[in-house]
Amino acid sequence: MEISVVIPVYNEEENIYPMVDKIEESFSGKFKEYEIIFVNDGSYDDTYEKLEKLKKINPHVKPYHLIKNSGQSAGIDLGFKKASGDLILVMDGDMQSDPEDVFKLMEYIPNYDMVNGKRATREDGFKRKLASKIGNGFRNFITGDNIEDTGCPIKLFKRKVVKSYVLFDGMHRFLPTLAKYRGFKVIEVPVKHFDRIYGQSKYKVFGRGFKAFKDVFAVRWMKHRLLKYEVEGE
Repeated sequence: MEISVVIPVYNEEENIYPMVDKIEESFSGKFKEYEIIFVNDGSYDDTYEKLEKLKKINPHVKPYHLIKNSGQSAGIDLGFKKASGDLILVMDGDMQSDPEDVFKLMEYIPNYDMVNGKRATREDGFKRKLASKIGNGFRNFITGDNIEDTGCPIKLFKRKVVKSYVLFDGMHRFLPTLAKYRGFKVIEVPVKHFDRIYGQSKYKVFGRGFKAFKDVFAVRWMKHRLLKYEVEGE
């Protein structure tokens, strides 16, 4: 498998078909083997039904359904476990990212292990831009990182990076930092970002602030507690 696309979704019934169409348009004829992994995070709209219909008519689509809403970290973790590609692309299911950007990110893969997208422009309002700027600044101050947009929904990984992760709730916000802690090379490059056409965001702008505040100190603790060793002859 050349590339796996991992897409966690929660109540995105209106975006499922357009999302698959856009990925197929971008990937067809450019990858010989690819899979589109949807992780349905306990949706209560028609997301389940649409994914099951797509699975029957499109062999690239592989849906997995969580019994109850478990959060974005859980969705990404399951997607990582199921992914079989040499490269793994993570995207949100809201159609605000362009899968065509994967080819721009792939240009950096020979020299880097993870490529984090950075939204060149943000099309989702002043409040979200402000919250993101404050959150990224604080996160970098505490963790010693320099990633400007860790919340950018599009990220490309080599398989070895994805398989090294041991994720906890909330850790999806720190994927570039955790990769660096593991010794992987990470770069951030500008990507496109669009306004949402269908549906509404499932996340409050400031509602996750306190939880993220606690998580950032947990990540800093990990930095100094990760096991690091080398085996002779390997």
